[in-house]
Amino acid sequence: MAPRASWKGYLKLSLVSCPVRLYPATSASERISFNQLHKKTHNRINMKPVDPELGLVERTDLVKGYEYEDKQYIIIDDADLDAVRIESNHTMNIEAFVDEGEVDVIYQDAPYYLAPDGAMAEETFAVLREAMRKSGKLAIARLVLSSRERVVTIGARENGMFVCTLRNPNEVRGTAEYFGNIPAGKPDTEMLQLAEALIKQKETTFDPKNYEDRYEAALMTMIREKLKGHKPIIAAAPERGNVINLMDALKASLSQSKPPAKSKSKADEVAKPAVKKVAAGGAAENPLKANLLKAVGKSKK
Repeated sequence: MAPRASWKGYLKLSLVSCPVRLYPATSASERISFNQLHKKTHNRINMKPVDPELGLVERTDLVKGYEYEDKQYIIIDDADLDAVRIESNHTMNIEAFVDEGEVDVIYQDAPYYLAPDGAMAEETFAVLREAMRKSGKLAIARLVLSSRERVVTIGARENGMFVCTLRNPNEVRGTAEYFGNIPAGKPDTEMLQLAEALIKQKETTFDPKNYEDRYEAALMTMIREKLKGHKPIIAAAPERGNVINLMDALKASLSQSKPPAKSKSKADEVAKPAVKKVAAGGAAENPLKANLLKAVGKSKK
């Protein structure tokens, strides 16, 4: 069965127009979800609206309200919504072009695929697609989805086009509240080089198949075992390797800064030549640097 388009219309650039179909690029239908059941009857529970004063109420008695102050609402009815609803003209009108890397990923929302609607549209579609591909540009356009106007980007993808709705600027939070107190000082040069070496050793080509949702997989395994009448399998925690804890590093630094014991045998001196050697290079004085050195050495092996 052919996929069902969520929108049909025309992609328009100046006087050039092309019939197109828009399809959702992702689906959550395969994601595991649960229903709420009564613990004895196992009947699925219906959620019913409850008024704090009246108790159970009919859905036909519900209206829309906008909270403009705490517990203060203005009622919005269908006539109000109809007055501001934008009628779709079934046209995706391209307003501008921007560089592909210019659209910040934080503004990208829902992804869609765009395909020509019929054989007669294929030539025009291919010309627009290849022109954007060769120029390295994304088109900025507007279209109406579910009675709401959305700004979208359009770009070439394989033999088709990729459309992404954009978030409204007032939906995106500024960074100052989260990053404002983070010091901007430059890190230690040697530690930075060690971290860059670790990154270099772990470089690879991204393949989403290598990064499956382990929790989702464990859920499905558990469900299948329960269907067979078996007890749930307890999933083992994934190995995460050594994680540097700042508190541990501080404690280690404090213990290293303590003055040496008054009585120290020659046997103790012989037993720890490696520590002296590392300290001479300055790594033992900084636990983070020592851990980076170990990590680089372990990765090379």
